[in-house]
Amino acid sequence: MKPRDVRRALLGGTVLLAALAAPAQAFDVGSLQGPLGQLLGSAPTAASAASRTTGHDTAPAAPGGAALAALSDAEVGRGLKAALSRGADAAVRELGRENGFYGNAKWRIPLPPALARADRLMRVAGMGAQADALDLAINRAAESAVPQARTLLVDAVRSMTLADAKGILTGGDQAATDYFRRKTEAPLTQRFLPIVTRATARVGLAQTYDRYAGQAAQFGLVQPDQASIEQYVTAQALARLYQAIGEQERAIRADPLGTGSKLLGRVFGAALGR
Repeated sequence: MKPRDVRRALLGGTVLLAALAAPAQAFDVGSLQGPLGQLLGSAPTAASAASRTTGHDTAPAAPGGAALAALSDAEVGRGLKAALSRGADAAVRELGRENGFYGNAKWRIPLPPALARADRLMRVAGMGAQADALDLAINRAAESAVPQARTLLVDAVRSMTLADAKGILTGGDQAATDYFRRKTEAPLTQRFLPIVTRATARVGLAQTYDRYAGQAAQFGLVQPDQASIEQYVTAQALARLYQAIGEQERAIRADPLGTGSKLLGRVFGAALGR
């Protein structure tokens, strides 16, 4: 290995270890200027870290009273299965294609927090291409994995009981999405992991991250779902898949007639008291 490559490898380990050990709100670049200055010959400037959290406020759907009572059990079952199938299929089609994640800022999976905090330093160190390659790889991995969800989502719809259907119909604007999550999250995690592993294994920075993050996780310095690139990407891909399903569900509940389906209009219209 050339001296220059050795320096970069050492720098990568130094940056990652420091980033993993630092809280997201208090990553102190200044504390690294000594060792980085020796490796690079100059001290980099500090990069600010930002975090954004999103959540979904759910409110119980207004009871439809007489309109709900007028629905037959068969109508409720058919209507809910149609709605779940429609929402799941739309979400898989949107995300499970080229640039479904990478080409859409709304769904794009960012680098793990520790790498994101160290991004400026890595670019100063000449490791920008590696960071970009990993950014692309993790999003392409998610795009490849999402189509595998279709079968399990369909199975969840088929196995839905009448009690499930009635609970979903009156359970709030994410009740169907929560049902999917309960039924499919564990098996989908197992299906996604090998796909993501194959897609990221060729990126050297992923291996470096896994080595340092795995050690940091043992001391509680990173979250368990960030202990490896594979775990991180799988969790992020599933979160976005369920978010996309949730958006489809809320759209159907808000305007059931807009779906063009008389059955959905009748069933969800009744839940809205129409």
